[in-house]
Amino acid sequence: MPDFRRQNPIHPNGDSPMKTFTAKPQSVQRDWFVVDAADKTLGRLATEIARRLRGKHKPEFTPHVDTGDYIVVINAEKVKVTGNKVNAKTYYRHTGYPGGLRSMNFEKMIAHAPERVIESAVKGMLPKGPLGRAMYSKLKVYAGTEHPHAAQQPQELNI
Repeated sequence: MPDFRRQNPIHPNGDSPMKTFTAKPQSVQRDWFVVDAADKTLGRLATEIARRLRGKHKPEFTPHVDTGDYIVVINAEKVKVTGNKVNAKTYYRHTGYPGGLRSMNFEKMIAHAPERVIESAVKGMLPKGPLGRAMYSKLKVYAGTEHPHAAQQPQELNI
């Protein structure tokens, strides 16, 4: 009876010479980047930020390890949306009391708390659970051009 196992010419017993790399949490190199959100489209900006927070741009990306970088977003108040989303896009929150559902459209939210616009867009693109919360904690969003992370020497990231 012939043996129909797949034969590897390097290893006659069928074993593969390749090993799967898994990043270790203590060996991950994290960089700091600053992103200027002025005149950028919200969804396109949030997609790239979420990708970098997860670490998917790195060759050592591992799905169950936080391999992402720190992202500092400035000028959150100047982010743009397309179409009629200025009036139609609605943000919801709950006070915790009965009947306490509150809603606000994009125009009011950008005037009231511009940081939350980018934060909520990015948070929805990250994994749900403890790993996603750890990734989200590496996002720092500021309404204006000033940020307190100059000591980390963040690099400019053009998106």
